[in-house]
Amino acid sequence: MDFKYQDPYPILKDDTVYKKLTSDYVKVEQHGEREVLTIDPKGLELLAEEAMADVSFMLRSSHLESLGRIIDDPEATDNDRFVAYNLLQNAAVAVEGALPSCQDTGTAIVMGKKGENVYTGVEDGEYLSKGIYNTYQKRNLRYSQVVPLTMFDEKNSGSNLPAQIDIYAKKGNYYEFLFLTKGGGSANKTFLYQKTKSLLNEKSLEAFVKERISDLGTAACPPYHLALVIGGTSAEANLAAVKKASAKYYDNLPTEGNEAGQAFRDLEWEAKVQKICQESAIGAQFGGKYLTHDVRVIRLPRHAASCPVGMGVSCSADRNIKGKITKDGIFLEQLEQDPKRFLPATPPHLEEAVEIDLNKPMPEILAELSKYPIKTRLKLNGTLIVARDIAHAKIKELLDAGQPMPEYFKNHPIYYAGPAKTPEGMASGSFGPTTAGRMDVYVDEFQSHGGSMVMLAKGNRTADVTNACNKYGGFYIGSIGGPAAILAKDNILSVEVVDFAELGMEAVRKIEVKDFPAFIITDDKGNDFFANLAH
Repeated sequence: MDFKYQDPYPILKDDTVYKKLTSDYVKVEQHGEREVLTIDPKGLELLAEEAMADVSFMLRSSHLESLGRIIDDPEATDNDRFVAYNLLQNAAVAVEGALPSCQDTGTAIVMGKKGENVYTGVEDGEYLSKGIYNTYQKRNLRYSQVVPLTMFDEKNSGSNLPAQIDIYAKKGNYYEFLFLTKGGGSANKTFLYQKTKSLLNEKSLEAFVKERISDLGTAACPPYHLALVIGGTSAEANLAAVKKASAKYYDNLPTEGNEAGQAFRDLEWEAKVQKICQESAIGAQFGGKYLTHDVRVIRLPRHAASCPVGMGVSCSADRNIKGKITKDGIFLEQLEQDPKRFLPATPPHLEEAVEIDLNKPMPEILAELSKYPIKTRLKLNGTLIVARDIAHAKIKELLDAGQPMPEYFKNHPIYYAGPAKTPEGMASGSFGPTTAGRMDVYVDEFQSHGGSMVMLAKGNRTADVTNACNKYGGFYIGSIGGPAAILAKDNILSVEVVDFAELGMEAVRKIEVKDFPAFIITDDKGNDFFANLAH
């Protein structure tokens, strides 16, 4: 066979709408026969800073259109519409620029493709990192990165650095970028399965997808943009393609393969997987049709003895944005500036929520919740204690040392969350729920000591939590994952640190809430909403 080079990912066009940031920082210089684009590295800093700002407060118009379609779909459940409506309201708050759309403002990720005739004269990653640093310092974003000091000792970096920066070489005299801020919840829902040729038939692949869709659950804040990548020259290549496909970066790949091994989208399987997701009835967090907005299925070449399969999502905080630097200037993708135009004239109809007074003694709160079945919609009013991963580990250390459970963990419901910075003049920064499942390991022990009797977070949990609630009379109530800005603006009245202040966003806090929306997910009788869906 004759030699033939194939671009592995032949993106056929770029139909992105860009806005021009500036004509500064770029010039074209002639070096012999080469036309070289020389970029002042301050231009890299500017682009990264603006990208991280825009993507934290704005979304793509196409994403918002998808939410609007859920509300208009007669087959959508009331819960689907309720989630979609809240996410659109949240986008309308976030675009004002004070409260980011999600409290988990993510790991900063930059993928660059640098033309061979582009010259900066510096370590590009340093200037891109400086731009990221600037945005996280100036805006009301959360520092989520923890750095290891030893194998087991960590501390918050205090800057949201380090970022993940990957730069590739290509032909030409322009520089193109994909910027992402990837939250922990959606990153945790990236899966690699090492399969074989036996998967590659209609029946086996369909059965595999049906089984693995349940792995996604709702912890990463659906509706999702789901990516399924089959094949890859390595496991790493597969998962890199998953991330880019979930960000729509590969939407303009070819739709058929060739003998040289080009990547392609399989539109037929995208429709099949989307139908499987709809029929799962998991829905947009609390049951229904809309686990996913859409699906991308990418087929890659593979080693004959290996068939990696990757699956991942972009969540309801669909934070990715393209940028480019050319001889004409520095450009950034235009995101939606008027999300309100996607809101319906009237909110979707819902049954009236049950009001729960959280300032009553814990036995009375438990008795009140016990009156209602799973799926009951609630409005919470009163005091919540906020604690997540590291705070739970600290409290376990106290119990292991023979000390008592803190009274605040016994007297109040526990909200698993970690806020973004508080804007000046506001009571709270963006403050949505974090993934409940990370705290599952603590529930039985904590409830045996009278703590964590009512837990508030997002996503499905293990049978261990159901069993503990049944044994000790506890409850897990779910909040909508995603609308962190509107929760801060409309539902959180005050925030104060009560313990472990040194942990930053992981400190234990006390917050006062008003009409905070939630659903009963797991009750004191052994019932679990998500387990029922699975059956």
